[in-house]
Amino acid sequence: MSSKHTIRAVKALKVYCPVDRPTMDLLMRGQLPADDQSSALATILDLVRADNPLGDFGAYKSVVELATGLETFVPGHDAHPTLGQAGATEVSLTAILTIYIPADAPEDSVERVIDKIVAAHPWEVPVIEISETALVTRI
Repeated sequence: MSSKHTIRAVKALKVYCPVDRPTMDLLMRGQLPADDQSSALATILDLVRADNPLGDFGAYKSVVELATGLETFVPGHDAHPTLGQAGATEVSLTAILTIYIPADAPEDSVERVIDKIVAAHPWEVPVIEISETALVTRI
């Protein structure tokens, strides 16, 4: 029996992005913020949609897996939080973007886009993960 799938090496870029209540409400209705909305999420989505290897699935481009969640944290006394106050527990509404990048994508191109994502992220210490993984694809 021949296999009907193949394995594709990729990097997974996961970005945790704070959102306000109206944006969270949009996401919960299955909608995205407008392209002209000045929010970190809209900016990061625009960066993924630009001409780069992020979200490249061959026949599909700019693929983003988007989930919603909550994040809790306690800013330290030396922090300059975007949300909350030093020493107090804070809860942030969060959009979680998972973006796959082909393992053979030019590193300089990937680094440039990640630099732009970091610059667009509103948190003092952005939570952005990069891991190596593999995707199953049809043959």
